[in-house]
Order: sequence, then C-alpha cells, then structure tokens
Amino acid sequence: MTEFVRIASVRDLSEEMMIGVKVDKKDILIANLDGKFFAIGDRCTHQGCLLSKGNLEKDKVTCSCHFSVFDVKTGKAIRSPALKPEPTYEVKIQGLDILIKPG
Repeated sequence: MTEFVRIASVRDLSEEMMIGVKVDKKDILIANLDGKFFAIGDRCTHQGCLLSKGNLEKDKVTCSCHFSVFDVKTGKAIRSPALKPEPTYEVKIQGLDILIKPG
C-alpha cells in the first residue's frame, strides 16, 4: 500500500499558484486553487513538456509547448493537441505539509 509523501508546505504555494515536484521518479504538478490543493501529472500527455512551466488560470493549466489545456481538478484534457488525461493524485494537508499519495 502506498503511503502519503510530503511534497511541499502550504507556505510554498499562494492561491492561484502551481509548482512542479518529483516524487518516486514521477513529475507531479501541485496547484493551490482558492486554498484547496490539487495534484496531477506534470508532463503533458501530448509531448511530455512540463505543465508547471505553463500558465495557470482558475482551474486550467495551459502547456507552454503546444497550448494543450488540462483541468487541474480532474486531469481531463480539455483542449488539444493533448487527448489523454493527466493522472490525478490524492492530496492531504497535515499541519502545514502538503502530502500526496503517489500511487
């Protein structure tokens, strides 16, 4: 069974901000949307660019390489060229720590 892993502090992400982290060789994007934290894959399913280098607007992240758009809450690809969704990860806040279950 996979345990939760600390990946950041809530102090690392102000509202409407995202960062990329690496956990167990997986690139994961963490976003703070109105004080709630979400985690999805950080590699665009189109050609593998880092989504954390893109633009976050409300609950959508736009890839800086080819402008695919993903829903940060669900991982769903909502604008091509990407067609496959991003994996999502369970997030838990413990004190000031952001924890995820990397699966």
